[in-house]
Amino acid sequence: MRQVIFDTETTGLEPEQGHRIIEIGAIEIVNRRRTGRQFHRYLCPDREVDPGALQVHGLTNEFLSNQPRFTDIARELCEFIERSELIIHNAPFDVAFLDAEFRKLPAEAGAVRVEDLCSVLDTLAMARQLHPGQRNSLDALCKRYSVDNSHRDLHGALLDADLLLEVYLAMTGGQGALILDEESKQPGHATTVRRAIRPPGELRVLRANADELAAHGKLLEILDKASGGKTAWRAFESREARTAGK
Repeated sequence: MRQVIFDTETTGLEPEQGHRIIEIGAIEIVNRRRTGRQFHRYLCPDREVDPGALQVHGLTNEFLSNQPRFTDIARELCEFIERSELIIHNAPFDVAFLDAEFRKLPAEAGAVRVEDLCSVLDTLAMARQLHPGQRNSLDALCKRYSVDNSHRDLHGALLDADLLLEVYLAMTGGQGALILDEESKQPGHATTVRRAIRPPGELRVLRANADELAAHGKLLEILDKASGGKTAWRAFESREARTAGK
């Protein structure tokens, strides 16, 4: 499954008021693994950056004036996100800005909308289902899932996409990377797998109660949506049911 973790920085908060995208950051993953492909561009918005937005991302008018315009990178961007699932935190914000930029393209480019190119998964909506009543900003989720964001002094599209990638993998129960010790990273070193020692005594079995089973089912529904119906637990349940019926 091809997914693209996506984020933007903008001159302000409202595309309807003429605000523009000034940075795009996107990271490709396939089957939940980084491919090494990414898309990162700064853009000239042909307008001033709001003071409040400048405090968030630090991208100055002077710096942006020397960058390409959206129309210069639109084709390359479309090719990068086409036929993927975009993973975005607070997706309606970024999608609204992208669609506004697409509408500004020359007529010969053809009418383009995000929904024509790819599907979208909103991790903010997912986080609100998983953690109702709690703070679910990207910084809050980094803290909750032990993702190091200590280097995030200012917002940046590629930086935030990278953090969101780690948060998304943690939220959906995936392992982002195998952590190996320094010795095992050396060329020619064979990693030793040690068998776990079972403690003495009988194993204690704790059955889930009704509330826990309901919460488990709700989480599986979220994972089903995020994985396109490929949740491993569902496959296991189906196999167990077939086995029990024999």
